[in-house]
Amino acid sequence: MKRITVAVSCLLTCLSVWTSGALRAQQASSDPTEAEIDEIFAAFEDGPGCALGVIRDGALLFTRGYGYANLDHDVPISSTTIFDIGSTSKQFTAAVIVLLAQRGELSLDQDVRDFIPELPEYDETVTIRHLIHHTSGVRDYLTLMRLSGCRSRTCSKRMTESSFWPGSAS
Repeated sequence: MKRITVAVSCLLTCLSVWTSGALRAQQASSDPTEAEIDEIFAAFEDGPGCALGVIRDGALLFTRGYGYANLDHDVPISSTTIFDIGSTSKQFTAAVIVLLAQRGELSLDQDVRDFIPELPEYDETVTIRHLIHHTSGVRDYLTLMRLSGCRSRTCSKRMTESSFWPGSAS
């Protein structure tokens, strides 16, 4: 439960910072200082927090960790903390894909192998839409790894069949 709390807290923090940053960008023409960034995150120093990296034009300008990665053992977050985010990024990935589709940069009905060519060719085309809606039939790589004893994500290259016909699951 605490892992979920940390993940949700991190997400809310990022949204808060993004909103604050957007408002400050409108109010001031200069970049925020490290002290101003620290002030935004001050409320998170004694509880769940996040790792922050600021990148502009491909250059890393600022990194810092705020709050704790493990509340039970008082493990602080650093700029190099690795987070187990599980499935929390799926909805953001889907939203970005929909934006790309709206811009005409890809089609939701496009073959996913155009982007992930190492996936095997199935009897039926697996589309981006199938992946977004979890109706692709592509087998779960974590289950495959556990069952096969495979220790890397390259196990998915060995999949020759889907779990069900793409688009048939509801």
